[in-house]
Amino acid sequence: MSLNGKVAIVTGSGQGLGLAYARELARQGAAVIINDVNPDTAAQAVAIINADGGRAASVVAPVGTAEAARALVAGAVENFGGLDILVTNAGILRDKSLLKMTDEDFDLVINVHLKGTFTCVREAFAHFKQNAIPGRIITIGSPTGQRGNFGQTNYAAAKAGIVGMVRTWALEMKKSGVTVNSVIPVAATAMTKTVPYFQKAIEADEMGRSMPSFFRHDLGFGTAQDVAGLIAFLASDQAAGITGQAIGAGGDRLQVWSHPTAATTEYREGGWSYQALQDNALRLFGHEALQSYGEDLLPLPEELRPEPAQAQ
Repeated sequence: MSLNGKVAIVTGSGQGLGLAYARELARQGAAVIINDVNPDTAAQAVAIINADGGRAASVVAPVGTAEAARALVAGAVENFGGLDILVTNAGILRDKSLLKMTDEDFDLVINVHLKGTFTCVREAFAHFKQNAIPGRIITIGSPTGQRGNFGQTNYAAAKAGIVGMVRTWALEMKKSGVTVNSVIPVAATAMTKTVPYFQKAIEADEMGRSMPSFFRHDLGFGTAQDVAGLIAFLASDQAAGITGQAIGAGGDRLQVWSHPTAATTEYREGGWSYQALQDNALRLFGHEALQSYGEDLLPLPEELRPEPAQAQ
């Protein structure tokens, strides 16, 4: 499982989850290209990895364009002599309900998450194929892309699209020996710090204590480090047979998400006319046949409920 001699790019790795992924890859022996839009943030991340005893350099660029993708791959080659691993973590949020979401809100999120993943993967795969490298590509999805979430039209579209691209790329990259997977993290971030539901989990983490079992086990919610191990594993030689998958990680839980599949199947000779659908609507589309949407969080145990002053 050692990554000694490997070179990785982690987009959006100046802080947060991306930095945790980069640090774990470096801890396992990989040299890492840090990417951020802020030069100071990128430099601080490089310093952290160097202080850990790892090797890192930075490429400051806003992910999304083909030019940024080329700069990232070139940075890996120039600083460390090649590229073996790509983790596409860069992302932004512009959360608003549908009628309040502007074209700019939508385009910004799609450009960074979806197009940024596309351009970076295209550039990395070209490098892998041209140099006969059995590379590892790890994209970052989200439960929102799998289930939907209120106020996240743009983010849900991007994250669902990433998983769709991964399943397509797995077919296209198979002959080259390149694997591509999507990791679905469920972890504490700057965003979850503002959600009262997670207050007790965040407080425990910030005080250096383990999160309560309800969060880690029942919800599968944990720290960035709980996800970082999966990132490093998928980048390793041992994961050579794993591709085209969406794998969830959070707290004590690991999940392999299924491909969308038909929940019910009905046949009618001659096809389904408007009248036939009307006549059979209750049987075809009754409550038990319809699928759920969105995530239903479990009720918080009383001792883990947020303090009244902070509840919303």
